[in-house]
Amino acid sequence: MRRAAFLDRDGVINIDHAYVHTIEAFEWVPGVLDAARRLHDAGFALVVVTNQSGIGRGYYDEAAFGKLTDWMKAEFERAGAPLAGVFFCPHHPEKALPQYRQACGCRKPEPGMLLTAARTLGLDLTKSVIFGDKPGDCTAGARAGCPERVLLGTDGRAAPEASADATQTFRSLAEAVSSPWFTQFEKATR
Repeated sequence: MRRAAFLDRDGVINIDHAYVHTIEAFEWVPGVLDAARRLHDAGFALVVVTNQSGIGRGYYDEAAFGKLTDWMKAEFERAGAPLAGVFFCPHHPEKALPQYRQACGCRKPEPGMLLTAARTLGLDLTKSVIFGDKPGDCTAGARAGCPERVLLGTDGRAAPEASADATQTFRSLAEAVSSPWFTQFEKATR
């Protein structure tokens, strides 16, 4: 079983312009691809876990999300940081079209996407880490059993305030993987 680095998408990988669903609107957070390559080179399976209520709200469809995801995966591959998987939740408990309106176990802060990824990809959650820009990302990681849950500043702008389920806080993914904390965590989970 492999250890994983779970990555939220909007605000961690790309600038969160709200409901990003086209290549033209996708803007990388500075340094994210180099940071992802460092995680991959350290032996972490890279897994994106992203709430996509824009699908549920009818702003775009799963085909548009799939097209953008395929492009994003190719860019990660080109950067030497291939993604092991991308898991998404289109649901919202209130603000969604009828077929997507539900309180589910996959929408973060629930752990469903991480648990599904672990089963599907053979991941060891006890040696894994989640990087997100919202406290709910860290809560999902805690509920899934990830020992490290890193709260990042949205779009890499500034370090966030501490959160109950976050074990670390950094301005960006690039800052996190360049820190002494990452070196220690990487060695401890080999």
